[in-house]
Amino acid sequence: MSRAKAKEQAARRAAARAAGQEIVRGQGTLSSLLGSPHQDAAGPEPVAWARVGSRGGIEVNPYQEGRPEEWAWVFTHLLLHLGLGHTAPDRLREAGIDPGGPVPDAYAAACCVAVERFAQEALRIGQPLTHQPPLPNGDETVLAARWAETGVPPELRGLGTNGSRPCFVSLPEPHGWDSTYEPWDPDWSAILARGLARTAQASMRKANEQAGGVQRKTAPGPWDRALNWFVAAYPLLGALAAGLTVVDDPAVARAWDIEIAAVSASAGEIYINPYADLTEREWRFVLAHEMLHAALGHERRLAGRDPELFNIACDFVVNDWLVQMGVGDMPDGLLYDPQLRGLSAEAVYDTLATDLRRARKLRTVAGRTHAGKTGDVLGDWLCDPQAAERRGTRHRDRKTLPPAPWERGQGPRTTVDLDEFYRRALTTGLAYHDSSRGLVPAGLIEEIQALEHPPLAWDAKLARWFDAHVRMPEHRRSFARASRRQAATPDIPRPGRYLPEDVLAQCTFGVVLDTSGSMDPELLGKALGAIASYASARDVPCARVVFCDAAAYDAGFLPVEDIAGRVRVRGRGGTRLQPGIDLLQRAEDFPPDGPILVITDGQCDRLAVRREHAYLVPRGARLPFTPRGPVFHVV
Repeated sequence: MSRAKAKEQAARRAAARAAGQEIVRGQGTLSSLLGSPHQDAAGPEPVAWARVGSRGGIEVNPYQEGRPEEWAWVFTHLLLHLGLGHTAPDRLREAGIDPGGPVPDAYAAACCVAVERFAQEALRIGQPLTHQPPLPNGDETVLAARWAETGVPPELRGLGTNGSRPCFVSLPEPHGWDSTYEPWDPDWSAILARGLARTAQASMRKANEQAGGVQRKTAPGPWDRALNWFVAAYPLLGALAAGLTVVDDPAVARAWDIEIAAVSASAGEIYINPYADLTEREWRFVLAHEMLHAALGHERRLAGRDPELFNIACDFVVNDWLVQMGVGDMPDGLLYDPQLRGLSAEAVYDTLATDLRRARKLRTVAGRTHAGKTGDVLGDWLCDPQAAERRGTRHRDRKTLPPAPWERGQGPRTTVDLDEFYRRALTTGLAYHDSSRGLVPAGLIEEIQALEHPPLAWDAKLARWFDAHVRMPEHRRSFARASRRQAATPDIPRPGRYLPEDVLAQCTFGVVLDTSGSMDPELLGKALGAIASYASARDVPCARVVFCDAAAYDAGFLPVEDIAGRVRVRGRGGTRLQPGIDLLQRAEDFPPDGPILVITDGQCDRLAVRREHAYLVPRGARLPFTPRGPVFHVV
């Protein structure tokens, strides 16, 4: 068989499995149980169709041909094993089975009978793989004990999804799974019970609508009541609560390992785990925690720091503020240390960085961070495969996960609109907040006031640096050239402006461009465009440009209008910037006091510059050394 045909068949089988999952997910009752990524069978034991582990990991046979209806039946069968508690350690001990050991055929067959009885009576999803024989009555434990002595009836041996072998294992996950994967371990029976309750409520609402009755909404959850409390009784965070969206989808919470809550500032959404056992006052604390994460822009303040560790540092600061303000009750296990009171998130980060082994074990609102799991501040850096590889995380199969939070929040509001919303919501809330509703910590007031006066943009800072270090031409006036701007009084002679040649020769600066393969073309375009705009506005005629990758390429003095438009990048090799800097420092035709601007992505060698200089790097990048000149981050 050709390789192309094999790929086509593999894609067709994968599409059928995905369609089967969608059938199960669309039914509603089992959607909370379905969400773990599925692994192709790679263990020492063959798998007929699929089998499930006690933590919800499903191992499938990638070579099994099947229609979507058959795969829907397979997934329903396996998920009901979880929901009916067949893999729970306590249930296994009651049946005399050692958790973690092999599952006896008699117990596996009895559990499959119970699953099929439940599926035929309550669900009826998909199409069974074989003809279903009459099912005996009786509890799983009773049937397993009987069949352990008499043997499993032949017509019931292939009732599951793994042929004559058990279709579930008592191990945390089937063979072949990555040992670093640490999924949550919920109460599957409780999740199934809630799914059945939601389905029954939806059926009742639909029946009322068809009968002409009034549609009644289900009772709001404690997080809904907590959110309404902010809008009605807490002005400081009321506008934030009214503008952010709370997503209580259990499939999203499970797929992204969210134990309690997480937030995506770029999407304007808070993601909660509806199965978290919290009171209404604890939900107030959690929602206020996530709202402050988003409004204060913690995901944009990384500046090259470790995202998980900085998330933990922000949690310490935010939780301390909420405890001082008395907003709800802090759930057990969250990060709080009175000794860190008064410190900024950056200062707490520096403190935690001194003991990384202890810091890695700390737990955010989303759960404990580990390999492959993030904190409760979700950002675009999760989608960067290179960043994930540097952190040593396990790559997720994006085809089996719900869309990322920042991908789900594609709405009419842009990032600029959200930033403006966060700023106005906090500043207005602080203005309306009075002492009767609780004092506001000084650190939080300072950060809200900082939002009201945002820092200068990077191009404005760059222009100030140019004004301070680039010698500007001084315009002089001479009667040798008459002014033509006095048409109203042509009889009165006035001097015109001119530029002396000696000043013209000294009005310049140097640019060292990193043109290695890791350099982002968008960064080059923004940086060169800003430089050209500044030079044109200040009458700087030309600049000395040097391209650097594995070697230095001297482009000489270029007119400012050519810098952004017609400059051709020549090198695409490694990154060595020091030869380009040495070239400018030794050049006889370059002014001895001319400043140098280095444009790089941060992946460079250590630089030694003996004159005025500055660095232009992307946002979030950090230089591998301590720079002596200013560093401007391009946004």
